[in-house]
Amino acid sequence: MAERITFILACSVCKNKNYHFARGKKQEYKVEVKKFCRACGKQTVHKETKS
Repeated sequence: MAERITFILACSVCKNKNYHFARGKKQEYKVEVKKFCRACGKQTVHKETKS
């Protein structure tokens, strides 16, 4: 079976850690996803951070 890594997505505006996300271990790029931030009250880009 392929290994999966769980990491945290943080808002790029307010740096609030909002979402947990899982992906395959072999990917070398950092994830950037547009998600809703409850602290900002709008959709912002969330980036992968250290847990």
